[in-house]
Amino acid sequence: MNFSIDKSLEILTQTPKTIHSLLGNLSDEWVFSNEGEETWSPFDVIGHLIHGEKTDWIQRTNIILKEENKQFKPFDRFAQFENSKGKSMHELLGEFSVLREKNLSYLMSLNLTESDLSLIGIHPEFGDVTLQQLLATWVTHDLGHIAQIARVLAKQYKNEVGPWVAYIPILQK
Repeated sequence: MNFSIDKSLEILTQTPKTIHSLLGNLSDEWVFSNEGEETWSPFDVIGHLIHGEKTDWIQRTNIILKEENKQFKPFDRFAQFENSKGKSMHELLGEFSVLREKNLSYLMSLNLTESDLSLIGIHPEFGDVTLQQLLATWVTHDLGHIAQIARVLAKQYKNEVGPWVAYIPILQK
């Protein structure tokens, strides 16, 4: 599939609803579980997504479109561990939904053109990246974390499924 803003918005709009549907009514035992030492729980993932909404996607879009200095600031992939302290899953899900709605409204207000999508920003690790690549990454980043949440949840029963583990690929990753 070729990149399109409209197709991207289909995923970006659904992500908060999808995650809320997955996690909104689960007990703490589910949402705070992880895959072992130095892995993320679903709670951590939502905190990470919130941090991205606040400091990454739209900010980098604006750097590409509006700033003279096209250099992106490094993204703190672990900021959620501090920023989510003391909050409930319900609070995080609500915050994520509000931030995403605001960011997508802003993105749509930009009325991006094909030429805008080819504009360049400078990533601290990758160098030159286009706005199209940034926006496509936003979509795949969401999908990757939805898959991560599903995997973490599934693995909580890995030892409970007995021999069926051989037929459940998500438990083998």
